[in-house]
Amino acid sequence: MATQWEYATVPLIIHATKAILDQWGADGWELVQVIQGPDIGLVAYLKRPKDA
Repeated sequence: MATQWEYATVPLIIHATKAILDQWGADGWELVQVIQGPDIGLVAYLKRPKDA
């Protein structure tokens, strides 16, 4: 059976980027990509396996 994923998008505050990503990583999220958001700022895209 293929892995099913859930996804999250998270705005990143430039002076707290590491802390934000560390917290999400501790909750089992894996960083997929960071892009420039529609406003001024960065957005992180994360994924983790869905619970069955």
